[in-house]
Amino acid sequence: MNIATRVLLEVQEMTLLVVWAARGLLKRPRYFSEWITQLDIIGVGSLTIILLTGFFTGGVLTLQTYPTLKYYGAQDQTGRLVAISLVRELGPVLTALMVTGRIGSAISAELGSMVVSQQIDAMRALGTDPIRKLVTPRLIALLIALPLLTVVADVIGIGGGMIVATTLYDLSANTFFSGVRDGLQYEDILGGVIKPIFFALIIGTVACRQGLKTEGGTVGVGRSTTTAVVLGSILVIIADFFLAKALQVILETPS
Repeated sequence: MNIATRVLLEVQEMTLLVVWAARGLLKRPRYFSEWITQLDIIGVGSLTIILLTGFFTGGVLTLQTYPTLKYYGAQDQTGRLVAISLVRELGPVLTALMVTGRIGSAISAELGSMVVSQQIDAMRALGTDPIRKLVTPRLIALLIALPLLTVVADVIGIGGGMIVATTLYDLSANTFFSGVRDGLQYEDILGGVIKPIFFALIIGTVACRQGLKTEGGTVGVGRSTTTAVVLGSILVIIADFFLAKALQVILETPS
């Protein structure tokens, strides 16, 4: 089987997985308790790493760009540059990559372990749909948690940039936040929330698909986990390009 055929088959399988998971929302039982559990694991559990990532990303943006802006006499635009960079691009992408590494690997490993230990087969034998029980709650939790985590990363990143600007470069906080207010537009914020929704769908679908197709015992679990993280990260970066261009056209943001 050539690589093109394999890619098409994987796309087909992941699409069907999303469709089956969506159909699970229309039938009972809906396993709301599992939704809450996954929200806690994905959202609250990822908060620390997202806070650190956002803060130091904003800080390093200020650290690297302020000297250049000062050279051109535009240091008062530091807040604008940090805010636009975070909200449009770095916030959504870095948050998605962090969640892919932490949650995508966990989902794939968990489902893969259930496959090789025949727990999935036992669920089917007992009349429980594993897609509705295992996949749907994880996808829903990712679709809710990732946009919220992205907003947190953006806010903390802007705060980190402000702290670096005020402590290292003596730029006043008012000047920094004035640049933030002038730079951010409604379209930027909307685009920064839309991207994580698509990223969440990619991360969840890839992780669940790789976990459920695990073969070969514990070695296969490790292989599926690695594939889920690598493939999820690559797809997030590729999707980011096409989403950025689509949002430029749809929202008429500056290209």
